[in-house]
Amino acid sequence: MAQFSYKARKSSGELTTGILDAPDVSTAAQILNGRSFTPIEINESDQEQTNESTKLTFFTPNITLDDLVIFSRQMYSLAKSGIPILRAVRGLADTTGSKRMSVTLDDVANQLERGRTLSSALNKHNHVFGRLFVSIVHVGENTGKLDVAFLQLSFYLERDQETRKQIKAATRYPMFVMIAIVIALVVMNIVVIPIFAGMFESFGAELPLMTRILLSTSEFFITKWLYLLVGIMFLIIAISRYLGTENGRYKWDRAKLKLPVVGSIFERTLLGRFARSFSMMLVSGVPLTSALNLVADAVNNAFMADRILNMRRNIERGESLSRVASSSKMFTPLVLQMINVGDETGRVDELLAEVADFYEREVDYDLKSLTSKIEPILISVVAGMVLILALGIFTPMWDMMGAIKG
Repeated sequence: MAQFSYKARKSSGELTTGILDAPDVSTAAQILNGRSFTPIEINESDQEQTNESTKLTFFTPNITLDDLVIFSRQMYSLAKSGIPILRAVRGLADTTGSKRMSVTLDDVANQLERGRTLSSALNKHNHVFGRLFVSIVHVGENTGKLDVAFLQLSFYLERDQETRKQIKAATRYPMFVMIAIVIALVVMNIVVIPIFAGMFESFGAELPLMTRILLSTSEFFITKWLYLLVGIMFLIIAISRYLGTENGRYKWDRAKLKLPVVGSIFERTLLGRFARSFSMMLVSGVPLTSALNLVADAVNNAFMADRILNMRRNIERGESLSRVASSSKMFTPLVLQMINVGDETGRVDELLAEVADFYEREVDYDLKSLTSKIEPILISVVAGMVLILALGIFTPMWDMMGAIKG
């Protein structure tokens, strides 16, 4: 099937242009007539030129959360202003700063011109927008409140964006320290210890156990560095492949929630995301079981998603939301009480929003104090390195100095 670019007039007399799929020119004209368009000009599209203009490479930056936030905000403003969706999407495709986003929105606009709804056009790019995003847009289309749907999405994405920025800021200092420690270990084993090794060898004295361990480690780094590099690469590939499996991802996502210091932060972040997205789905009018399905994808944690899907299965068996929330063992007593009240009063969406605020406030506080919690661990690691160096290098030097004086 070929693509044809057309110029036509609407029944109101307005001139419009676009692209549609059709076997031949006559069929394209019939499609336009079916849309109450009067064809003026129909030409077969230059596919090669189109593909060249939208060509993406490996180095083209991916679509980020910032791009989705901007898109949601702009779509809210344009939809609220009454601008036709096709014109709004086409305009955003021409003005966005991301090339991948521009290509994606251009394809969405082409889908709209062929008669598809906005949600189905977005669903074609579900790896970009996600099932939750598409479902909210679909509900907004059906209720005639598309602007409200994009406003809800913008708030949700902005909150998610803020949480991610806080996590990055909180982990930046520990990451820099760990990288510095690794670099120091490499330099010490390749440059520093070999100098002392030659000096110790010239004395011909018997060395302490810790010194022999340090010298053996240094020799391994120098003579077997290629095997070490290959081993590290093999380990990284093996772990990546295992985490790519369903079982591996499930176990890793469960283990993350039990990590010391940061495990509780991960858990509350996921619970806040669950409550926020679940509340948004219920406000939009998505059925309870369908909302839980979508929220399971939104939390982006296989272990948590399994618990949420188990909640959905129990609801389908006739149990109440408060009962399945209690049996899931995911929530604190305070949160369970709020869900119980919401279930009884029919205000689950409002109280879930309060639950999300509760968790997000806790995560904000924990992230601000994360550095102070991790700092003692980092100091202990550095102190351990200094102790090993002292025992391995300076102890035999002190012994030799004592022997010389004696």
